[in-house]
Amino acid sequence: MQYVSTRGSAPALDFEGVTLAGLASDGGLYVPAEWPRFTADEIRAMRGLAYPDLAARIMAPFVVGSLTEDELLALCHKVYGDFGHAAVTPLVQLDRQHWLLELFHGPTLAFKDVALQLLGRLFETFLDRRDQRLTIVGATSGDTGSAAIHAVAGLDRVEIFMLHPNGRVSDVQRRQMTTVRAPNVHNLAIDGSFDDAQAHVKRMFTDPDVTGVLNLGAVNSINWARLMAQVVYYFASALQLGAPDRTVAYSVPTGNFGDVFAGYVAAKMGLPIERLIVATNINDILHRALSSGDYSAGGVTPTITPSMDIQVSSNFERLLFDAGGRDGAAMAEQMRAFEASKAMQLTNAQAQGAAALFTSARADPAETARALQWAYRAAGQVIDPHTAVGLHGAQAVAAAGGVAACVPLVTLATAHPAKFRDAVERAIGMRPALPARVGDLFGREESMVELAGDYAATRDHVLDNAAGAGGR
Repeated sequence: MQYVSTRGSAPALDFEGVTLAGLASDGGLYVPAEWPRFTADEIRAMRGLAYPDLAARIMAPFVVGSLTEDELLALCHKVYGDFGHAAVTPLVQLDRQHWLLELFHGPTLAFKDVALQLLGRLFETFLDRRDQRLTIVGATSGDTGSAAIHAVAGLDRVEIFMLHPNGRVSDVQRRQMTTVRAPNVHNLAIDGSFDDAQAHVKRMFTDPDVTGVLNLGAVNSINWARLMAQVVYYFASALQLGAPDRTVAYSVPTGNFGDVFAGYVAAKMGLPIERLIVATNINDILHRALSSGDYSAGGVTPTITPSMDIQVSSNFERLLFDAGGRDGAAMAEQMRAFEASKAMQLTNAQAQGAAALFTSARADPAETARALQWAYRAAGQVIDPHTAVGLHGAQAVAAAGGVAACVPLVTLATAHPAKFRDAVERAIGMRPALPARVGDLFGREESMVELAGDYAATRDHVLDNAAGAGGR
């Protein structure tokens, strides 16, 4: 399988290459040169497979030439055998139409584990093969950081620098990062928003002062391997609900557009998805883009859903590229203009291509709280605020007739409610407890470095402390 950049000028790479590269050298994002596709009979034959076996079956076309089927299967069994639920991503029914897909049974209680635990194994495999080291730089609005750190902590060939916006993640999210005391882990708390942190990361990948001395890698959803692993749970849930002989719709709490883009990939692969609902909080650039074509960034407003407090959604570029006709040169020009002005209007082709599968919905704080309360009182489910944004979007779109009542509508439950216990308690009057598998999280010592919000401070700290840079 070959992969191409959304901006058209970076060299095509195989799966091993894109996994280790992360961001393309031209600033774009890698996507498969063509989408693999399963027939209805092939999808039907996947019914009843255990999650690791299904994962290997779904991901096999993407890794051709880089991993054998046996190697991939062994990795999947190693990764998903450690999750806290035998089903890995179990379904829970809320009412006649609405379902929750629980994605928080991994080691850090968030959906990021499903992909990042695999990504850590892939890094280890490919770096051993090449006898190389990798310096990971990543940005997180909360969950990516802890999942990535847990995935690579203690690896000999990997060093990770994880940036988070200081004071803008929950106490559980922060501690799941800062209490991991492995020598290859560096936690950086920067002044500013997630968008600021993400901008620093993306800039480092194109900064010759950095790339000249460090072999950089990415764990954010800009890394294709992460998205690939997330495609699996769309297949797993849809199969349980009757696919391919029944269509299924999904509502996805969305910030950086990676999780919902994985649903788009699943549809491209032949899974009968009726509709993908992009559910945002009041930082609603994606809702505006999909409803009116206006992709214009404003200021980031902190909310009780910090993982969605984003105004620049990196993976949206993948959709614009694919839905708009795969014109890399045009995409590069469009993104250059957006990066300069922070404003962009979708082309007619992009808007129409997105509208074929995507709908969007926005939840304000009061609507988020009401969804939390409904799940608890009507269905006996305690959910986190991000999942509540998704549930509000599902209910709103269904009520407006955007998804027929006969179509199962699945909301992705992206985090355990205990990760956001203060917000949950305010909404429903009950404080969710951390699962026993998290252990004594609040008894562990924290370690992090606080930095100013400018790029130079971040770059210099990485270069001064990365083993691969030799202390400059």
